[in-house]
Amino acid sequence: MPRVKRGFKARRRRNKVLKMAKGYRGARSRLFKTATEAVDRALKYAYRDRRVRKREMRSLWIIRISAAAKLNGVSYSRFIGGLKKAGVGLDRRVLSEMAIHDPDRFSHLVRIVPQLQG
Repeated sequence: MPRVKRGFKARRRRNKVLKMAKGYRGARSRLFKTATEAVDRALKYAYRDRRVRKREMRSLWIIRISAAAKLNGVSYSRFIGGLKKAGVGLDRRVLSEMAIHDPDRFSHLVRIVPQLQG
């Protein structure tokens, strides 16, 4: 049986890993074994953090809406509850952007809410 050196396939695999490790410090960008470990870990974190980012963004939107609602004299929970009862279908991302870039329209939404709770 002839000896197999796997030249082309192995080189292609190594080059792919080293290309992904470009910009890493020291041996992590030059040596295949250390680069493989670094890239595997980086890919694992990237996969996890794509999901974590969604949680963090929602949390940020809620904090922004809460702050803007309090400036208008309403708590976050009463504001969101009132919007649900009023049938306003804006999500938290849009409400957050509105609170930052269009405070007048946001305060108009806040004024709608107390009328429903009376």
